[in-house]
Amino acid sequence: MAEIKYEIKETIGVLSESAKGWSKELNLVSWNDNAPKYDIREWSPDHTKMGKGVTLTKEEMKKLRDLLAGLNFIK
Repeated sequence: MAEIKYEIKETIGVLSESAKGWSKELNLVSWNDNAPKYDIREWSPDHTKMGKGVTLTKEEMKKLRDLLAGLNFIK
């Protein structure tokens, strides 16, 4: 299996942390030297290991923002 190359270009924020120290984060990540995309996934404390996640283009991120803005969260 080919090695996946990645570079975290910008850390936007941590969504949560597990008891084992892994954190679910929103970052701007370049995968295999491609243009950076918004990325939500779990990372080990030193960012050398990662869980499965989702990557979004700028347009997809805007659509997600709009969808979230329309939700009525229970207070």
